[in-house]
Amino acid sequence: MRHFIYFSRHAATSGKALSGDLMKAGRMDIAIHVLIASFFLSYDVRKDVKLHLIFYGMPDPPKHIEIQVKPELEISKKDVAGLIKKILYKYKDGEKKEVLPGCFIEKKSFLKVVEELENEGKKIFILDKKGEDIRKIETNEMKNAVFILGDHDGLPQKELRRLKKTAKLVNIGPKIYFASQVVAILNNELDRREI
Repeated sequence: MRHFIYFSRHAATSGKALSGDLMKAGRMDIAIHVLIASFFLSYDVRKDVKLHLIFYGMPDPPKHIEIQVKPELEISKKDVAGLIKKILYKYKDGEKKEVLPGCFIEKKSFLKVVEELENEGKKIFILDKKGEDIRKIETNEMKNAVFILGDHDGLPQKELRRLKKTAKLVNIGPKIYFASQVVAILNNELDRREI
C-alpha cells in the first residue's frame, strides 16, 4: 500500500467553504488535483493508494481526511470537490468517522498522523528539492513507503525539523513540480518498480 500525505496550511476545514471559489477556500484546488493524481488512471482507479489530506485552514483546524478507494465507493473525477466537501460536512467532534466506504475524517495533527504511520513500520520520505534523487533509492527501501508533500507554501518548519530526524529527504528530479505532478511521478516510479 502506497501512502501519500498532502499537507495544506490554508485548505478550508469546513464543507461550507467549498461552496464558492476553490482558490479562496485555501487553495483547495491543489488538494483536488492531488487526489485526482493519487487515484485516477485512464478508465480505472488505483486501489493500492491511501491518501492523507491534512488541512490546517480555518475555521476548525486540523482536519485529517483519509481516503482509500473501495469497490463500494462511487468516485468521479468530475466531482472530487463534492467528495471532499461531503467528507468535511460529516465531521463529528471527538471521533474518526467513516463518511463513505474508505473515506474517513477526524481532528488530528500532521505530526500525529506521521507518527502513527511510523509506528506501523512505514518508511517516511519527504519530498524536498535538496533531497536524494528518488531513482537512487533502493526498491526495497521504498516498499511500504509514505511520501509527504506540502502545498505551495511547503511544510511547517517546526514539524519539518522534527521529521528530518527520522525521515529521508528525496526529490523527483532537477525541476520543481506542482504537488499533483509529484504524486503522478511517484506513482509512475512505483509502478515501474512494481511496488
